[in-house]
Amino acid sequence: MIVMGINDMAKSEIATLGGGCFWCIEAVFQRIDGVLSVKPGYAGGNTENPTYKEVCSGTTGYAEVAKIEFDSTKISYSQILNVFWQSHDPTTLNRQGNDVGTQYRSVIFFHNNEQKDIAEKSKIAAERSKYWDGNIVTEITILNKYHDAEDYHDNYYNDNPNQPYCLFVIKPKLDKLEKQGLFD
Repeated sequence: MIVMGINDMAKSEIATLGGGCFWCIEAVFQRIDGVLSVKPGYAGGNTENPTYKEVCSGTTGYAEVAKIEFDSTKISYSQILNVFWQSHDPTTLNRQGNDVGTQYRSVIFFHNNEQKDIAEKSKIAAERSKYWDGNIVTEITILNKYHDAEDYHDNYYNDNPNQPYCLFVIKPKLDKLEKQGLFD
């Protein structure tokens, strides 16, 4: 007799998104129903095994991203992208708030052609919404290189809620998204 657990029915997919500091992205997506895990990392660069210090220099081509594993029977890739659009300002080129540089760019790294098509349609819909004053500058590009960030970045906000960056940047963002009904 085969006994199936609750996760045996899950259909796991991966989204890789950059929208500023990966601590912010991680904190947002950890609170979304259907998200199984979130891992801070670096994507889109041209060096092997980048370090946080190297990526922060803005010279590696990498963006700070979150690799988001989600159960597509509970939340779709389109819904993941809707959260992405709401959780950052996609109209600012190479920056989010005081975080400035190409490593903080708004970017969707797609894993296959289906994700590419969904991302392009989602970007058009976001642009047409006129939610933002400026034009959306978010890149949509294939995931060419990805590296996990160092372990001390994992679960950063939850482990360091009183750290100044967490208090003054991440917490207000989470509070705003909660008031908008983004979190259950």
